[in-house]
Amino acid sequence: QVQLVESGGGLVQTGGSLRLSCAASGRTFSTYAMGWFRQAPGKAREFVAWITWSGDSTYYADSVKGRFTISRDNAKNTVYLQMNSLKPEDTAVYYCAASHTGGGWGVPNYDFWGQGTQVTVSS
Repeated sequence: QVQLVESGGGLVQTGGSLRLSCAASGRTFSTYAMGWFRQAPGKAREFVAWITWSGDSTYYADSVKGRFTISRDNAKNTVYLQMNSLKPEDTAVYYCAASHTGGGWGVPNYDFWGQGTQVTVSS
């Protein structure tokens, strides 16, 4: 069992930056691939980025590639999402998720989810 708690969301202007954190409980964090997803009002939850358990490989949605960076610190049981050059279309609730089956782009690949943190980008 893994419990996830996101933080770091807020209101930022277009072009600004935010860093999201996701703190995980449990001693097995380093065995999970971790992902970030987001959900805007009236839309389905969508993939943003994921990172392998070791942190050696990262993957991004085309819409955020070059602007967002996912990273993890297994010693701190934390995964991060650095978001730069934010756009109004990045406005959403951001969720972190843990996968014990290797991660990936799909919501069903993930077993545990945080409660989400709101990111609002003003134009």
